[in-house]
Amino acid sequence: MWTEQDNALTRTFRFKDFKIAFSFMTDVAEEAEFQDHHPWWSNDYGTVSFRLCTHSAGHVVTDKDQQLAAAIDKLAAAYGGVSA
Repeated sequence: MWTEQDNALTRTFRFKDFKIAFSFMTDVAEEAEFQDHHPWWSNDYGTVSFRLCTHSAGHVVTDKDQQLAAAIDKLAAAYGGVSA
């Protein structure tokens, strides 16, 4: 579940291994380009963490963040990601 914290949506997913986590990130990157909305994220082996906010709106959560979060959730599920 995404959590709103410090004017951003945050969530962390765990995957089986680094290769799966990286493949997931590659697909998220393509979706982010499609939506023209890019996340802050980090990767530590099989764990990927996100922080979403809309910089052009003053670093707050907007519909753009909600839409990207929903797309990330679908991709994570397809890759077997679980909330960390």
